[in-house]
Amino acid sequence: MGYHAPAGTMVAIVGDAADEALASLEGIAGVETLSVRGGEPGLAGRRIAATVTPWVVHDADPLAHVAQAWIELFEERATMGALQAEVEDALARFASGEALMPDYYVVLAPEQAPDVWRHWWCGALGRHAPRRVLPVAARGAAGDESLRHLLTVLPPSRPWPDPAQWLPDLPFAIPDRVGLRA
Repeated sequence: MGYHAPAGTMVAIVGDAADEALASLEGIAGVETLSVRGGEPGLAGRRIAATVTPWVVHDADPLAHVAQAWIELFEERATMGALQAEVEDALARFASGEALMPDYYVVLAPEQAPDVWRHWWCGALGRHAPRRVLPVAARGAAGDESLRHLLTVLPPSRPWPDPAQWLPDLPFAIPDRVGLRA
């Protein structure tokens, strides 16, 4: 069964301080915060799709398993087949509507993340819609007004391309080389 994306803007908050960041946004009129990370993906998709507020901010990254497999591939802890299986699973969830691509990713404290994770957020993922992956420095990651302010000034940009157009090529997006042209 497919789900329809909510009418509002979807923002996925990712990073170690996601719980604190979500808590800092609670109580803002027109913003629904959902902590659904780690739960069953279909349930997260249904909860996000059921929102009726202008903004839904959540911690459910529909590409979390793909990201982990990509990182493990380049850290030589997984195989190409594992990444391809995660890509196929993600594409099936997108096609069924069970997973919803957020309008924006807010990446908390990327400067503190291991290098390969920064390459994922700002390269392998971010190059497909650069103005839709927004880093927030550690000082603004959770609890202060900068995160609240960010919601009011999200940059307009082209939407994410269909994941089916770029996820299958992900195994060839090599850290330190992503976005470089020969």
